Amino acid sequence: MMLRLIAFLLCALPLWVAAENCTDKSQAQVDNLAAQIRQWDDSYHRLGQSPISDELYDQARQRLATWRECFPPTTATFDNPLTTSRGTLPHPVVHTGLEKLLDERAVATWLDTRREVWIQPKVDGVAVTLVYRQGRLHQVISRGDGVLGQDWSASARKIPGIVQRLPEPIDLVLQGELYWRLDDHIQSAQGGLNARGKVAGLMNRRQLSDTDASGIGLFVWAWPQGPASFTERLATLARWGFSDSQRYSEPIQHISDAMHWRAHWYNHPLPFASDGVVLHQAQRAPAKRWQTSAPYWAVAWKYPAANALALVRKVQFNIGRTGRITPLLELEPVQLDDRQISRVSAGSLKRWQALDIRPGDQVSISLAGQVIPRLDQVILRNEQRLEVQAPNPRHFHALSCWQLDPGCEEQLLARLTWLSGNQGLALPHIGRETWNVLIQAGLIAGFLDWLTLDPAELANIEGFGDRSRARVLDSFHSARQRPFAQWLKALGVPPAARNNLEGDWQTLVARDTQAWLNIDGIGPGRAAQLSAFFRDPQVQALADTLHMAGIDGF
Repeated sequence: MMLRLIAFLLCALPLWVAAENCTDKSQAQVDNLAAQIRQWDDSYHRLGQSPISDELYDQARQRLATWRECFPPTTATFDNPLTTSRGTLPHPVVHTGLEKLLDERAVATWLDTRREVWIQPKVDGVAVTLVYRQGRLHQVISRGDGVLGQDWSASARKIPGIVQRLPEPIDLVLQGELYWRLDDHIQSAQGGLNARGKVAGLMNRRQLSDTDASGIGLFVWAWPQGPASFTERLATLARWGFSDSQRYSEPIQHISDAMHWRAHWYNHPLPFASDGVVLHQAQRAPAKRWQTSAPYWAVAWKYPAANALALVRKVQFNIGRTGRITPLLELEPVQLDDRQISRVSAGSLKRWQALDIRPGDQVSISLAGQVIPRLDQVILRNEQRLEVQAPNPRHFHALSCWQLDPGCEEQLLARLTWLSGNQGLALPHIGRETWNVLIQAGLIAGFLDWLTLDPAELANIEGFGDRSRARVLDSFHSARQRPFAQWLKALGVPPAARNNLEGDWQTLVARDTQAWLNIDGIGPGRAAQLSAFFRDPQVQALADTLHMAGIDGF
């Protein structure tokens, strides 16, 4: 039964991870990922700690399932996430799992075959069973493995958010979620805040202080032996003091209703963290038939993933105009929001070195400002640490790579792209791709080689038609008419106030560091940069070339 459960849950996970081929995978990677997931399972279910977000965990499990298709196990694999959380107390009614639906289409299909459906926030807390005897709280049992859990009764009796005595002397079994109270919590903006881990940690302690107990609330999501009518269940629970269930339950009929409440609870204040919504059909199986597998009468629909688990294929290095080295991670494509992402920056060389990211590592990425892919952290390291040769930062700086010397391709291309861009000469029809074509054709080996290009040389470039050649040459010719101040920016002079760069080239070259320091608004660092720039032999050689070309100011 458990193997069928795990297989079912794996199939139900969102397919955040793009299809991956088996050619560059290894059994060691599969074993490494499986071992890490077992460790996460133990931390989450036994220790109440959340070392990884639910969405990354789901993606890791999906990836493991995919990789196991590449390397089928030779023996039966018992993969129960709840193995180490098994307790000693039996639940009067077992805790079911939840199938996680992937998208609107899956939810709509599920709704099409259901009647009297209600939607609730999927509270991000710890699941428990509450047992009442003659109206008094008798026992609170942690979820454990769904069949056997731990006795949390002593701590539960100190929690004001749990009704200790019902208004009626009845026997009752409820299932619900203990959550950490939050003030006006907006999930889309604040995330989970590890609220679940906080509650789990407190409940696993031997002693629960009154202050901590007052911060815990209860959301009842199941009354296994309750009335058939969902409305009657909610009303009765509210009368007994379990008000959250009624306050945060809404009847729905169509996918548009489900979409509305999912978006509403994702973007509006709630008193708890939540990671999606749960859809409940009123009609369900008798409690004695409940199993730990996902039931037919309830499903989960998670909120949009804020993070994606990405596998690093390759580490590359981009060298910018000023010599800054930016490591770039080439990824196996993953879907995040409505974007497919295959590359992310590691920020700086120093950060990449500190993270020590190699091919085969798995990293978490998100979208900064919902647009730009951002590297968050390393989730799992490949045990085989492949060698990555990074550029030497001492070889690249603001005055390096004016020529196509070995290793200078990236920086020279960045310099030329800056020159033709709006911050430089603003040359129409000239961008990075054009410069790259000219470099690959062997027509540019230095920063100003393009000044002397003629139609015959451009005619030898395959794919460059008459119109393209004419536009490129017109742009190059127009560069000669640009004013001196614009040429200074195109050369990449260190930034300074406009009035600090008055005069022609010879005037500026004549200033030493002290002369620059004597100008208002220029500090020691900028003065040293300006002096170094104007006195650099390669820069002076460029100025001579521009002088010979008749460029104003040189």
